[in-house]
Amino acid sequence: MDFLIQNAYAQGAPQGGGFSPLLVMVAFIALMYFIAIRPNQKRQKEHAQLVAALKVGDEVLTTGGILGIITGISDHYAVVKIADNTEIKIQKTSVAAVVPKDTFDNA
Repeated sequence: MDFLIQNAYAQGAPQGGGFSPLLVMVAFIALMYFIAIRPNQKRQKEHAQLVAALKVGDEVLTTGGILGIITGISDHYAVVKIADNTEIKIQKTSVAAVVPKDTFDNA
């Protein structure tokens, strides 16, 4: 009755995929670096240069939307004139942009 039952043979171990899964992971990490991390580092560097270049008399726009003229600067803070007889002290890092001259007067 042995002829009715087929002999079962053990199968060998499946062949490994090689390096393809590893290459996919490396490519994915590189793609994420160039899409997400690198542009953010570039933006941070540009902002640090902007903050380092601030000087008295610059017209600035803060991250809170306040427009004013820098009247004083220390290591970490700037004094900004926002109206006649009104000055505020802000962190230099909260400056979003230096705007063209006379923007404050025309606003």
